[in-house]
Amino acid sequence: MRRRLTLLVAATMCLTLLAFVVPLALLLRTVAQDRAVAAAGADAQSLVSLVGTADRDTVRSSVEHMAGQARGPLTVFLADGVVLGSRAPRTSAVRLAALAGASRTVERPDGREIVVAVQGRPEGTAVIRAFVPTAELTRGVTRAWMVLAGLGVALLFLGLLVADRLSRALVSPLTELSAVSHRLARADLTARARPDGPRELREVAGALNHLADRIRELLRAEREEVADLSHRLRAPLTSLRLEAESLSGADAARIGARVDAMERAVTGLISEARHRRETDAYAMCEAASTVRGRVAFWTVLAEDTGRAVTLDVTEEGPLPVGIHDDELAAVVDALLGNVFAHTPDGTAFTVTLASRAGGGAVLTVEDEGSGLSLDMARRGASLGGSTGLGLDIARRAAQASGGRMDLATGRAGGARVRLELGPPASPAVPE
Repeated sequence: MRRRLTLLVAATMCLTLLAFVVPLALLLRTVAQDRAVAAAGADAQSLVSLVGTADRDTVRSSVEHMAGQARGPLTVFLADGVVLGSRAPRTSAVRLAALAGASRTVERPDGREIVVAVQGRPEGTAVIRAFVPTAELTRGVTRAWMVLAGLGVALLFLGLLVADRLSRALVSPLTELSAVSHRLARADLTARARPDGPRELREVAGALNHLADRIRELLRAEREEVADLSHRLRAPLTSLRLEAESLSGADAARIGARVDAMERAVTGLISEARHRRETDAYAMCEAASTVRGRVAFWTVLAEDTGRAVTLDVTEEGPLPVGIHDDELAAVVDALLGNVFAHTPDGTAFTVTLASRAGGGAVLTVEDEGSGLSLDMARRGASLGGSTGLGLDIARRAAQASGGRMDLATGRAGGARVRLELGPPASPAVPE
């Protein structure tokens, strides 16, 4: 927009300058020509009385003196053929003036010729001829045009400078509004726009801030509802714990451990729902340690069901990604939970974690089962008794970090889920 406003002002100023500068330049040339012709005419008129009354010697000395000071040739043609002053041919204008006894100005290719007929001499009508060359007609015009052009360029530059300042004052609030909207899109609900600039932009900034406040309130209400729903699970968990305590032996210890793990998960879900930060646009975690921890957790269940587990972390160093560690753990749990839920016991699976070009990591879960229906990629699609939310959790986590999720058939014919997790975002620097 700044560029377009500047171009608009430049085009307007160019048209305005052309409308004033071109006529002014032509006027300067006309004035210079008229000045030169007027000066030559004045020289010729100053000799009229002298040529008409003085003797020839006085006329000769006076004409030669004035011809030496004139800008162009100054000549007096006497009726008996004598030529005084600057040497010049007897032109048709001179002959016509001698015959008709009239004065005139004649336009010639090489300048302008001014002839003045003088009567009263004994030998007949004399003619005074003043000639203005083309160089004299345009003397000073080029310099005046250059000064005029320089003034036009300076005015154009000044106008562009003022236009740039005005456009910057107009565009800066728009740029800030765009930056705030992008921060809100990245879930940074603390972003607010400054009500600056024209009244319309201030109204837009106020509306955007109101929208951010409203989104914040809705998300807070939704998190409270999620926390309430999660809290309702405590009652059946308490009942399940009492049932487990009534058992004895290894089964009681195993079931009690599972109940404890489930209760910790519910507690974590409640805490996360109620206290999640509103600046998750800059979330990050170390992917390798989180993936190793969750795979180790599921390996115990895999051993119980006769599944071979392969974990391949190709990078030695850390792999930072743009989501929280609990979200990444939920993604791994969702993907591995699908493997256990939709493949028979004894089906092997592989978890691969590698670096991603441009930053981030690539998480791949591949099993050797009969394949995963692509319909399960849709949120809410149900297959084999599932809710259909596991893959959607993985997809949303990948997209939130700037990556994506791909579903395909693995090399062994089973399902292959590939997640690209983007790198952590840099926090915005306060202005």
